[in-house]
Amino acid sequence: MGDRGLGRRSGGKGDIEARHSILVESAEARMNWREGQLNMDAEAAMHVLRGKLWHTTSEARFQGIREVGAILRCPPVAEEDRWGTAIGREGWPYVRTLGGVSLFDFADFDPEDYEARCPVSSWREFVPFRRSWGASVWIEIDRAQAAAELIGANDLVQRQKIESKLRHNLMPYIEACYLGDLPCDMLVRALVVEEGDEEFRPICL
Repeated sequence: MGDRGLGRRSGGKGDIEARHSILVESAEARMNWREGQLNMDAEAAMHVLRGKLWHTTSEARFQGIREVGAILRCPPVAEEDRWGTAIGREGWPYVRTLGGVSLFDFADFDPEDYEARCPVSSWREFVPFRRSWGASVWIEIDRAQAAAELIGANDLVQRQKIESKLRHNLMPYIEACYLGDLPCDMLVRALVVEEGDEEFRPICL
């Protein structure tokens, strides 16, 4: 109903300029929605994710985790559906070469600072959710319980350099590794988010 005022006839210069301003702002808003929605959502997601240790997965794979009682280092997923497998073993993610489970460690994470430091990092592909999945489940990991088998994000960067495995994908300073299968008794909570959601929704572990 509020748009009807734009249709009335007026020859005044002020009205014409006002209409032009409204149309420009509307076009900019649509452009921002198309191009910036993921960025805006990613920023909002960090209010929940920041400071915690997480594993993210699809809803279907999450059901598999619940059934087997662990996040498997080598889950029964088709190779073509796994991350970073386009060129085969030589392109495997670094954590996979270690026989570990990939985790996000968002301790003290600031998106702007991180992107200035690591401009090619693909973290926004996963936050708040992967578009190819339609929805993502975020599983919080108990840091204290996982500590014995955990390679922290900073240590992982150094280890990759020492081993000269820089060809393997790694999201530096925010990707950590749990060596081996990660049992479900180390899980704190699970949250799901998909397109259109304004907040994370809790789901049962």
